[in-house]
Amino acid sequence: MLNVEEISFPLLLDGGLSNELEKQGHHLNDKLWSARLLKDNPRAIVDAHLAYLRSGAQILVTASYQASVTGLVENLNLSEEEAQHLMEHSVQLANEAIELYQKESGDFSKKYVAASIGPYGAYLADGSEYHGDYRISDEALYIFHKEKLDILSKTNADFLACETIPSFREAKVLSHLLDRYSILSWVSFSCKDEFRLNDGSDLRLVSQLFESCKNVFALGINCTPPQYIQNLIQLLKSIGHQKKIIVYPNSGELYDTQNKSWSGNNNPIMSAKLSTEWLDSGVDIIGGCCRIGPPHIAAIKNTIDSRQ
Repeated sequence: MLNVEEISFPLLLDGGLSNELEKQGHHLNDKLWSARLLKDNPRAIVDAHLAYLRSGAQILVTASYQASVTGLVENLNLSEEEAQHLMEHSVQLANEAIELYQKESGDFSKKYVAASIGPYGAYLADGSEYHGDYRISDEALYIFHKEKLDILSKTNADFLACETIPSFREAKVLSHLLDRYSILSWVSFSCKDEFRLNDGSDLRLVSQLFESCKNVFALGINCTPPQYIQNLIQLLKSIGHQKKIIVYPNSGELYDTQNKSWSGNNNPIMSAKLSTEWLDSGVDIIGGCCRIGPPHIAAIKNTIDSRQ
């Protein structure tokens, strides 16, 4: 298993998988979102991963965010065994992209694969991942995450990425689970402002849940507007833990459901500028989430290279 001491930081994460797939022409208005393409068009996922590798990404996050055994069985008419294999295949696709990139570029520097584990609300696909009010028992939430962790921890992924966690409650369930696995993990939270998770919990209190989780090597923020990131980094640092800090915000744009259009600044130059501030603040892993694409990652890569 990989050890933190073997890793050279900072590391550059990829950007949003869904927006790169939509750029290819795929329509993701589906309960499984990008996970449907694991079955319908796996090559599209490889191509999206390749676009980020060509832009300088060192970590690929798999297309398993919205995937679960129950969700795949319900929506793709699969057996449980077939659903499990499809989740495992998400890791294989990321590794396939790395192999293709190495052959075409001659770049054999270390690249990493992070198996994505989204919140329970991602399975529900009803928007509840943005507030965390699931109306199920803690035991049911524990069983849901354990099943997914059991499957993805047995792959050859380098990391488990528990991401877009919106609530204290879901974070607490994960804190009881993650030390069961020997693979390195990170936990990143989605926040409503510069202090609180989407459910209103104080980021500092939620982060402290993982202080004694030895295999959780990094804590951070994702799927959060960039204007909140700097203060959230300072809150994470104020706790005094020894874990790495990871940030991969969304673009901060707003979506108009009536006009079906986005508004706001989505400039790669701005991503590069903000990444400088965040790296200066001690961030160890940096990348992007929704609406952050290969041009943004390339701009951040240039920033990291210029600092080195």
